[in-house]
Amino acid sequence: MRLTVIGCGYLGAVHAAAMASIGHEVVGIDVDPRKIDALSRGEAPFFEPDLEDLLAGGVASGRLSFTTDMSQAAGSRVHFIAVGTPQQQGGYAADLTYVNGAVDALLPYLRPGDVVAGKSTVPVGTAAELAPRIEATGAALVWNPEFLREGWAVKDTVEPDRLVVGLGHSSGADPAAVTGTDAAALLREVYHPAVAAGTPFIVTDWSTAELVKVAANAFLATKISFINAMAEIAEVTGADVTQLADAIGHDVRIGRRFLGAGIGFGGGCLPKDIRAFSARAEELGRGESVAFLREVDAINLRRRDRAVELVVQAFGGSVFEKRVAVLGAAFKPFSDDIRDSPALDVAVRLRGLGADVVVTDPAAIDNARRVHPQLTYITDRDEAIRDADAVVLVTEWDEYRRQLSPEHASSLTAGRIIVDGRNGLDAAAWRAAGWTYFGMGRP
Repeated sequence: MRLTVIGCGYLGAVHAAAMASIGHEVVGIDVDPRKIDALSRGEAPFFEPDLEDLLAGGVASGRLSFTTDMSQAAGSRVHFIAVGTPQQQGGYAADLTYVNGAVDALLPYLRPGDVVAGKSTVPVGTAAELAPRIEATGAALVWNPEFLREGWAVKDTVEPDRLVVGLGHSSGADPAAVTGTDAAALLREVYHPAVAAGTPFIVTDWSTAELVKVAANAFLATKISFINAMAEIAEVTGADVTQLADAIGHDVRIGRRFLGAGIGFGGGCLPKDIRAFSARAEELGRGESVAFLREVDAINLRRRDRAVELVVQAFGGSVFEKRVAVLGAAFKPFSDDIRDSPALDVAVRLRGLGADVVVTDPAAIDNARRVHPQLTYITDRDEAIRDADAVVLVTEWDEYRRQLSPEHASSLTAGRIIVDGRNGLDAAAWRAAGWTYFGMGRP
């Protein structure tokens, strides 16, 4: 069927390309003409594995097009809202300016029987506030949250582990509006390959669908911060947090995933989403219910402090004029996303202490340079570590974690100090090669 995707950032561009790849006719709409020009050429405006091939194929097939003209939404059966919901300036709450703007711009082109499907991560209660405007046109509103992992976004869209569709009606809705049952059926058609493959299709009310996304992110953030809290205890007791994580991870109720202690999480989702969740809970008079998320956030930020402390300690108390090679700029591997990146935060803090900091990353250097031009960037890993007095691993790209041997590094660096901010290296192997190794929560 014909679909519209409004907002062609990280979420929207991937969603539009994926929907075209399974046979739909898709028009992506965004206000940024440079982004639209790139997408129209089949070029991804950000790094995401497999996306560019999907874009090029969709554009070449004629099923995928991009425009800045909202009137091109007319004629689509389903309109996906995929705009950003950044953290408000000066506060924790989500900024819904782009969501409201997208809906207002879309309203003149909605027809009875259309479905507007919200994919943006929003505070619970947002759908109920938007619904009267949408339902007055005879269209229906559903909330269909995304669960993408950067680096695996294409796979997560084409082969999702679950599909959630929230239905509901505001009081006084136009009786011509699509019924909830019909809207759910239409979304089943949109996702027909995944539904046919047995992907769970979960139908809820609006509020539950909105909560599913933020609750999932809150849980993952809590799990990461839990093991980092254990790392803090390990550091004062001599315990090894990696062995601790392995041991408790064998419990099927706990599991080993997301129990990797290190410098913590970042990116455009977990930090802002747990803060927005806390802010919304306060507005609802239930701030105490998620008060623990404030400490989750605080633990996460403290681990960045700890990584910097380890580098300073390694040099006996001062990094002034020491050459430090920082391996990584993106907040995670397989991404060029530097939003709230722990890696860049560590690099900037070390430079602020007087270190000569050199940053390398396979994908994120251009983005990092725009935000932090004061740092020195070198694309080639070996050139970045050449003559370094210390090396700091902060983003676990394979070319740093698996493909850089301590012997090879020794042939290039001036010093033999390695700070493993992701606990991704073989500590014994680096020590055996003559390096002084520092891990996060490791003796």
